[in-house]
Amino acid sequence: MSEENYNKLYQAASLIQDDGIDSQRIRQAVAEILAATGEKVDREGLAKTPDRVARMYEELLSGYRTNPVELLNDAVFHVSYDEMVLVRDIEFYSLCEHHMLPFIGRAHVAYLPKGKVIGLSKIPRIVDMFARRLQVQERMTCQIAELLDQLLEPHGVAVVLEAVHLCSVMRGVKKHDARMTTSAMHGGFRKNPATRQEFLDSISRGATPLRL
Repeated sequence: MSEENYNKLYQAASLIQDDGIDSQRIRQAVAEILAATGEKVDREGLAKTPDRVARMYEELLSGYRTNPVELLNDAVFHVSYDEMVLVRDIEFYSLCEHHMLPFIGRAHVAYLPKGKVIGLSKIPRIVDMFARRLQVQERMTCQIAELLDQLLEPHGVAVVLEAVHLCSVMRGVKKHDARMTTSAMHGGFRKNPATRQEFLDSISRGATPLRL
């Protein structure tokens, strides 16, 4: 992969390269929040909560610092195949950036190869890389599609995300059964209605209801 392509891949992945999460600041902030609620920060059940939360955020927000080149590990192969490749029902967990509450769902990702295919396990890893950030579902959908487009330069890419947002289940409108669906279509999936419909039919066939 050329240096130009590396740079495009990093840009598409929106990689943040720094020294990582400041766990001490998170611990202090969580302790302040607990105190502000009127809780006793030093009681048995809460004494280690700031540390637990700091370690949790280090895991849940690891996608900001996931190196896309290391993640892919040269798992892009030259293959003479031009039919649709689809990986469906990829579970993901992310954090809404508006309330920092989880949204949980499934991703369906397809592409039309143009001489290159990607290792099967890499598509779920790409989904996880973008999910493990403070997100909005619409942006995450586009990020997955754009990275695959940059990486494979295929005839087309299609991504559909379906998710339950706890910020609308636990608070606000409190609608337990509300689901959000977003899509991003590039190339053949955007220009060719028959190709797009084939993809949509494939992900709806045998689909099971999304549940918490």
